[in-house]
Amino acid sequence: MAVENLIYPRYIDAAVSRGGGRRVSRTDAVEAPTVEELAAAVRQIGYPVTVEPEVCHPQEVAPRGRVRVQAAPEESKHDVVLAVAAVVGVLRG
Repeated sequence: MAVENLIYPRYIDAAVSRGGGRRVSRTDAVEAPTVEELAAAVRQIGYPVTVEPEVCHPQEVAPRGRVRVQAAPEESKHDVVLAVAAVVGVLRG
């Protein structure tokens, strides 16, 4: 059975501090990721994704969106977020 994870752009945003919600190291993070980039990365990894563009993270004022990822049960949320950050970095070139 798949596990549903919610991933916000701030989880991989290099401008956000760890205390502010970034979940990857600064070296793995990317500058100003968009929800569309997150969705493209999740699709590239091979997981089903649903984009929710009007959703706002609780620590943000303006909505940046989020993606719902149906990941494999053996994948932790941290593993998925790290993979998404890596793929976004590759997609940007």
